[in-house]
Amino acid sequence: MTLSYHPRAGEIVLCNYATGFIAPEMVKLRPVVIVSPRLRRRDNLVSVIPLSTTAPDPVDQHHCQITLAIPLPKPFDTPIMWAKCDMVATVALARLDRFRDGRHAGGGARRFTTGKVSDLQLAEIRKAMLHGLGLSSLTIHL
Repeated sequence: MTLSYHPRAGEIVLCNYATGFIAPEMVKLRPVVIVSPRLRRRDNLVSVIPLSTTAPDPVDQHHCQITLAIPLPKPFDTPIMWAKCDMVATVALARLDRFRDGRHAGGGARRFTTGKVSDLQLAEIRKAMLHGLGLSSLTIHL
């Protein structure tokens, strides 16, 4: 599992947290939103926010509900997801992959896809991320 390109901020891809992390950190395959731009001399790293299909209880300022215009492939196909903005991580591109989305007509090659959040949703996710980092006073700048 690895991306062959650098994803853009707002793109949704899969992240394999299964290696190198320890519970209560994220430790499974999960959709994530890219929150960082491509930075010079950091071609193989990207900062991400994990997404969940389960609403947090209780909802806090570091959570952000998003509604996807186009749902992700199964098993992440619910249009309403929650960004867990207190769990920001910088990960290697080698942890990331696109979603498998069936096969081309006639049993051909696999189809792969990614998701996308709107610019407004990305701004809300970044705002919740600041709350999760204890930087709530900076949210007025977004």
